[in-house]
Amino acid sequence: MALVGLVGWRGMVGSVLMDRMQAEGDFALIEPLFFSTSNAGGTAPSQAKNETKLQDAFDIAALKRCDIILTAQGGDYTSEVFPQLRAAGWTGHWIDAASTLRMADDAVIVLDPVNLPVIKQSLARGGRNWIGGNCTVSCMLMGVGALYKAGLVEWMSTQTYQAASGGGAQHMRELLTQYGTLNASVKSLLDDPKSAILEIDRQVIATQRGLSAAETANFGVPLGGSLIPWIDKDLGIAKRRDEPGWGMSKEEWKGMAETNKILGQGE
Repeated sequence: MALVGLVGWRGMVGSVLMDRMQAEGDFALIEPLFFSTSNAGGTAPSQAKNETKLQDAFDIAALKRCDIILTAQGGDYTSEVFPQLRAAGWTGHWIDAASTLRMADDAVIVLDPVNLPVIKQSLARGGRNWIGGNCTVSCMLMGVGALYKAGLVEWMSTQTYQAASGGGAQHMRELLTQYGTLNASVKSLLDDPKSAILEIDRQVIATQRGLSAAETANFGVPLGGSLIPWIDKDLGIAKRRDEPGWGMSKEEWKGMAETNKILGQGE
């Protein structure tokens, strides 16, 4: 039975993954080894079998024991630990929800209803790095992947609102906290049926604009009651070097680059 290390299992993505694995009976097929970045030595969750204590997620020797490592800990963790683990001679399978390794030459972006042949080909060649794709790209390809395979799509444009949950548990907590702050600022007005809605609106906007750095630490700006129109890095693509304003964002670029890689068409 494969020894499977799980990292980031308490976060937003990890919690959903744990629920699905439990529902599908996956834990009956593996020997789970739970890791933590902040509570090594603590008690592992109920799915643990022989290994009932949490392991240190930065302990390379402990990680090397695993046949498979499944991580939803995020890109910073992958950037720090993955190179060390491979350099230490670990040859197991790395399954990762973060974007860090998506475009690596030796990695496959996994979307098995669409690119199962690509996955099998990589596995046959000794592939060991299996990475989850961008959510927008994955959902889009689930709908139109067959059209791409048939060569019926010349180009496609897709837009999406990104959910706050895409940033993880801390981003969700921050958003909900902001909502609570906004609500508290006008609670007395809301309780008064005679209060003017425009005054409520003005007070909400004033509170929103006055949120402290601590209250916007994750998103960098107020999101509660608002939208962030442009996310991720500016790659500087699609504009001249001296041209003012933004070029293509990394989020936009993913739609093209990841689509082609998932379909086995290069970048």
